[in-house]
Amino acid sequence: MHHKSIDQARTRKAQPVWISACIALLLLPPALFAQDEKPDIAFSSIEPGAPLPPGWKNLPVVHGKPLTQYSLVQDGPTTVLQADANRSASALMHEGDIDLERTPVVAWRWKAERPIDGADNRVASKEDAPARLVFLFDGDKSKLSFFDRAKMDLAKRLGGEDLPYATLMYIWSTNAARGAVIANPHTDRVQMIVVSGLPGDAGQWQNLRRNVVQDYEKVFHESPGRVTGYGLLTDTDNTGASARAWYGDVEFLPGR
Repeated sequence: MHHKSIDQARTRKAQPVWISACIALLLLPPALFAQDEKPDIAFSSIEPGAPLPPGWKNLPVVHGKPLTQYSLVQDGPTTVLQADANRSASALMHEGDIDLERTPVVAWRWKAERPIDGADNRVASKEDAPARLVFLFDGDKSKLSFFDRAKMDLAKRLGGEDLPYATLMYIWSTNAARGAVIANPHTDRVQMIVVSGLPGDAGQWQNLRRNVVQDYEKVFHESPGRVTGYGLLTDTDNTGASARAWYGDVEFLPGR
């Protein structure tokens, strides 16, 4: 009983952090440029040093913490997005719909300078990653547990926005095998799939490809709803470390 009370207290303490993170990711402006036809992320088409494309917002994951800095830089013959985190947590997000029936596959490339010392995505106090690709989903919230619905109702009262039905992340992690699925320590409505972090991955560009529909069905045990937002996240707020990563273009493709 004593251990149960402690666990419940820890859960109550963690809820505001998760709620503020989800609210922040949803406070997105209407898209300022058309991406309905092909919602790719084409950093290579932009000049180094230019402002971030319209429609993209650097959103805090936890209120009051420093923002990760995102900038467009030269990498060989092309432009990439550089992310610099220093005890910070913010996501570069875009509102928008992706037609998962037509383009269920996401292909992208990224490079992490090095692992984050002490990071472990299974532990709330260490839940950082040098690189993440994030998807937010709509869905039928009436199917969720009473506890999950209560948290969502509270978040809407606090922030005036509906929380996503589900969040799927692809992450860089050294604490789990490639392909491992990790639930966010605060809520199983956020699921993470490890795609990078093996010895030798650090400092190397990696070309990655995942079927978002298949992955969603695997971790949430149902078909995905509409994608309401997507973006990139480099964070070190929990470990208090620094990290640098680079993101190349992201494409949404048909096929497997």
